[in-house]
Amino acid sequence: MLDIAEELHRWVEQGRDFAVATVVAVGGSAPRQPGAALAVDSEGTAIGSVSGGCVEGAVYDLCMQALEDENGGSVLERFGYSDEDAFAVGLTCGGIIDILVTPVHADSPAREVFAAALSAAAGGEAAAVARITDGPDDLMGHALLVRPDGSYEGSLGGHPELDRTAAGETLAMLDAGRTGTVEIGADGSRCGQPVTLLVESSVPAPRMIVFGAIDFASALVRVGKFLGYHVTVCDARPIFATKLRFPEADEIVVSWPHKYLESTEVDGRTVLCVLTHDAKFDVPLLEMALKLPVAYIGAMGSRRTHEDRNKRLREVGVTELELARLRSPIGLDLGARTPEETALSIGAEIVAGRRGGSGISLTGAHTPIHHDGPLVPAGRIGSVA
Repeated sequence: MLDIAEELHRWVEQGRDFAVATVVAVGGSAPRQPGAALAVDSEGTAIGSVSGGCVEGAVYDLCMQALEDENGGSVLERFGYSDEDAFAVGLTCGGIIDILVTPVHADSPAREVFAAALSAAAGGEAAAVARITDGPDDLMGHALLVRPDGSYEGSLGGHPELDRTAAGETLAMLDAGRTGTVEIGADGSRCGQPVTLLVESSVPAPRMIVFGAIDFASALVRVGKFLGYHVTVCDARPIFATKLRFPEADEIVVSWPHKYLESTEVDGRTVLCVLTHDAKFDVPLLEMALKLPVAYIGAMGSRRTHEDRNKRLREVGVTELELARLRSPIGLDLGARTPEETALSIGAEIVAGRRGGSGISLTGAHTPIHHDGPLVPAGRIGSVA
């Protein structure tokens, strides 16, 4: 739901009734991940997607039915491939998706929580929403909003202990920027049976910091923005680090790279791309970067540059374990030559690391198309991380 927060936030402000269908679980080669949503208002206007087109029509009808039934609650539906009729409603890719359809009328128990969550997500604030997808019928349709400081509002409709336990589990998911399901045992739920929560996290866009204001950096900025990163370009040379040369960058910083890295905030989703291939910049920068808990560190240069750089890093005390984190030469082997091709190879390596991919061709491979590894959202959910 939070992946379409801006549009849904406008609907809430306009007082519209709507039904939201959210992917809560996937199996096999499903096209969308948990958290992906399609919403339909009472006039029949639709936004979002839950399957990339496979079952949109059927889900749209479920949303309209939910809106028409004033006394209806949330409904959980499963869609999968039909062996008997390939043209029946289902996923021709062979996957399975479970979709929770929730009507949100003016008097819905979760409307205020949804409104607060959508407002936070639309404003770029971190927040997470928890809903029960498997549990007692009287708990379906309620929601709990959890903020980064651990405070929460709303209720899942059961015992206060259920809210406290759910808030703790949801906060852990929010801290990791993850969207997915979590089960709370009967003891924690105090409702006599386990319940399954769908937790949707919305976090600010992850950072990509590009060091080196060169022509390759310009192409990488565009790829980074396309992938959903907040992109910063840093270079010590003011003549090159300009908004005119990097109009799509979110931020231009004129500073020695290692001094900027020392002063700025990074986290487990941050990617660092070192394109300077100049030892006086690279060595102090990488010496610091390889000790930080960031998602990706890549450095540009020939294999000769790579060997010389590693030698210099060892001389200043960088360990072999730390060096093993460095992706150098940066990018996947695509045979890239132009700045755009090189940026594509770097972006592909970042995605492979983020999603747990191997980076090899899918043709002839026996690896899954969609990996179950850690999923880190770029910006809002749509990607579990």
